[in-house]
Amino acid sequence: MVMSTQSPQSATTMDDSQPTILIVDDAPENLAVLSELLQSEYRVRAATSGERALKVIKTPPKPDLILLDVMMPGMNGYTLFDRLRVDPETADIPVIFVTAMDSTEAEIQALDVGAVDYIVKPIVPPILRARVHTQLELKRARDWLKNQNSYLEAELQRRMSEVLAIQDVGIHALAHLAEIRDPETGNHLRRTQGYVRALAEELSTHPRFKDFLTPHNIEFLVKSAPLHDIGKVGIPDHILLKPGKLTPEEWEIMKTHTRLGRDAIEQAERDVDRQIEFLAMAKEIAHYHHERWDGTGYPEGLAGDQIPIAARLMALADVFDALISQRVYKQPLLFDEAYRIIVAGRGSHFDPDVVDAFIARFPEFCTIATRYGDLEEKAACKPLAGANGSILT
Repeated sequence: MVMSTQSPQSATTMDDSQPTILIVDDAPENLAVLSELLQSEYRVRAATSGERALKVIKTPPKPDLILLDVMMPGMNGYTLFDRLRVDPETADIPVIFVTAMDSTEAEIQALDVGAVDYIVKPIVPPILRARVHTQLELKRARDWLKNQNSYLEAELQRRMSEVLAIQDVGIHALAHLAEIRDPETGNHLRRTQGYVRALAEELSTHPRFKDFLTPHNIEFLVKSAPLHDIGKVGIPDHILLKPGKLTPEEWEIMKTHTRLGRDAIEQAERDVDRQIEFLAMAKEIAHYHHERWDGTGYPEGLAGDQIPIAARLMALADVFDALISQRVYKQPLLFDEAYRIIVAGRGSHFDPDVVDAFIARFPEFCTIATRYGDLEEKAACKPLAGANGSILT
């Protein structure tokens, strides 16, 4: 016999804040009994088959809890349950199996597949209402935590974005200290960042580079690139801005900017008392971006793979931009002239594979140079081909 209970809120006064319960049972009398027990407190919907239940769920309001019979013709309860779990829209709806299958094995099976509870017919009204109430309270708590987590994740992302923006501003402020000393470099920082990204993306699938040039490291590489010449702040004006050729003594002083840059970044690391990943890469770039593939560069005379990958990419980017840019001591070269010089340095000045990446991305280099150029476009942006169609070197 079904017991009835009184509620201060009747079915006629239900509002959108009330939880929705979907009852799925092929027996109309069972639907009537369960609906009568629950409709005074909840919004109740009903379906007489698994197929019908799937259609009902797709129309609002979405159920907060499903009471599901196991033994139904066509699609049984377990099949429907599996369908609900594979759909992201319904996977988080708690399900209570309500069935006449009164055995420990059946209950264990239901709980193993993921049901939140198992109620055996005939229904005991107080037990049903208590278990429904408990599961709805648990769902409410889970939803609250999910919303809180979403809010916290959004807030964390917002604050991280602020931190990264401040970090980028700080990096560019430091880098511009070096540029201020050499005003003719203009948009050099933006251009070299673009060149480095183009090279890194081109090489990211190359067997020699793919382990290092992950998306994560590429972002740090691009972030670090503007600090490559930070050491120039320590070079005297009469050397840094000299319009003519440097004397051997002056050149030795100019070369110290690589160590000055490394030392400045290293001091920043010590000041924060912990390693910051992008600063470690910036330190390598500042220190080694004037090394040459054949070992004739400075400051350490490293050769080949001894030179950090980040510095190898920066070396080509820096030289290309220096070639096409005006300096106090020279006029800018045309794009095709700069192209010839870079390709001629394959295997001597530059890592051969990095030069090959430059050749593949040369149109992009020209686009970056033009977009952030200090002067008017200097030449058509295309690789030069010999009579046999090969790239000129």
